[in-house]
Amino acid sequence: MKLVLRLPERKEVEVKGDRPLKEILLELGLNPETVVVIRGEELLTLEERVGEGETLEVLSAISGG
Repeated sequence: MKLVLRLPERKEVEVKGDRPLKEILLELGLNPETVVVIRGEELLTLEERVGEGETLEVLSAISGG
């Protein structure tokens, strides 16, 4: 599956799917409490399973200012 990271730099990575979103974020070294993940127009929960062939977008949930 493909993840598009915008943290804030844009980067695309391929990871193995068919597992909980939280597991994927931890594998990438991301703190699950500091990001939001979107599939199409749907906001995903950390417990949600994501499958092969999906494209997800990961955005930083913390902004400066």
